[in-house]
Amino acid sequence: MKYCKNCILPDTRPNLTIGEPGICNACEAHQTKRAIDWQHRELAFQDVVKNAKSRSRGYDCLIPVSGGKDSTWQVIKCLEYGLNPLAVTWKTPARTELGRKNLENLVSLGVDHIDYQVNPQVEKKFLYQSFDKYGSTAIPMHMALFNIPLQIAVKFDIPLVVWGENSAFEYGGNEDERQGFKLDRDWLKKYGVTHGTTAEDWIGDKLSRKEMTPYFGPDPKELDRKGVLAVFLGYYFPWDVETSLEVARSHGFQVREEGPKTGYYNYADIDDDFISIHHWLKWYKFGFTRLYDNLSLEIRNGRMSREEAIAIVSERGDETPEDDIAKFCQFVGITREHFFQIAEKFRNLDIWVKKEGKWQIENFLIPNWRWT
Repeated sequence: MKYCKNCILPDTRPNLTIGEPGICNACEAHQTKRAIDWQHRELAFQDVVKNAKSRSRGYDCLIPVSGGKDSTWQVIKCLEYGLNPLAVTWKTPARTELGRKNLENLVSLGVDHIDYQVNPQVEKKFLYQSFDKYGSTAIPMHMALFNIPLQIAVKFDIPLVVWGENSAFEYGGNEDERQGFKLDRDWLKKYGVTHGTTAEDWIGDKLSRKEMTPYFGPDPKELDRKGVLAVFLGYYFPWDVETSLEVARSHGFQVREEGPKTGYYNYADIDDDFISIHHWLKWYKFGFTRLYDNLSLEIRNGRMSREEAIAIVSERGDETPEDDIAKFCQFVGITREHFFQIAEKFRNLDIWVKKEGKWQIENFLIPNWRWT
């Protein structure tokens, strides 16, 4: 494994590459923000707003929301520009109480809202299948939260879908994939965190086509015919977790007072009990956790040194989410032992080696790591 010399992300992270100077493409992309003419981008967003309003038949835009700080910021920004939004949520089967409160607060800002819940019996089967086949608990989530809003946009003739962060920019990606006006099938296949699968790929003995209905996106030809445009606000406005947090909190958003649920922030990934498992499985697959992502953002934004970030990782360890694993096992109907048997299938043997009865990563970021 090679680590970026600026942040602490390794080259095992999907879509992340480390160039000749030892700097990753995510850090390089972040540095380009300083040269961006944000005033020009804001004027471009005004044109997007005008176009949406001129083509609107009711709702000017659709905003996929979870109730988190980012989706709260998205709603506030769209309301500031006079848009009439429809907010749409894929309802996680493991919504937290704090997530419920923050979602209700978001709706109270002044938007119509659809809380779309998939049949829990279907979700149980799909969750288990995706975990067993790919070692991922997030394929159903990402497939639903990307496709359900697009389906609804087509049904309601909504001309604009407003997403927040473009992960192709924030976490690595080539120049063409960092634009703020395109979210098509190719983008979803690479950055949608579905292992390149679509709903069609999951139809079989366990899941029928009818059961998979919520996970199908609209036909691309229908999207083009309706002229649905998808944009990332992070393309038009500087994207920083602290900025969106400040705006969201000033409008009623609540943080997790007892500390982070996963990673470094007490305001991110707090609406769902299963998301921590998705992030933790990166440890087996890629040799890093959500904490590395969060701390690397702090480094890029000048709020933390690389040495400080490494010290935090050393103190926190691998942060196995035992409570959330127990909830997941109960939901899908498996034992904890079976859970770890499946997880073990996805341990990356290109980076993990067994020494003295313990799995270890050679040349790890932290030499004196406590391997267990």
